Amino acid sequence: MNKSSASSDKSSPNNPLNDTTASVQHLRDIVERFVAERNWHSFHNPKNLTMSLAIEVGELMEHFQWLTLEEASVVKDDPQRKHDVGEELVDCLSYLLSIANTMDIDLTTALEAKMIRNAEKYPAPR
Repeated sequence: MNKSSASSDKSSPNNPLNDTTASVQHLRDIVERFVAERNWHSFHNPKNLTMSLAIEVGELMEHFQWLTLEEASVVKDDPQRKHDVGEELVDCLSYLLSIANTMDIDLTTALEAKMIRNAEKYPAPR
């Protein structure tokens, strides 16, 4: 895994990163640094990480479990609920990135290849 981030991927108080400015590599580096600082590599294997991901997805699902479609569609309008869902999404993303780090999978390359296969399998209506 490339440990260096592009210079444009530097966060500062005057220039915070967001989905428009951050790279996947920068996010991977954040997660990798967090894991390394805690000496968690021995626990970060594909089995443990995928199980942890499944648990976090379950926690995300809990926010919508008993809601109607209409109720679920307006969760984003409640700042606290939106924040809570965001926390669960980030937990899921952290585990996805850890799996990619552990297995040395380039997510951008994998996503592009998968979307090409999906487009062939599920062509857009004409």
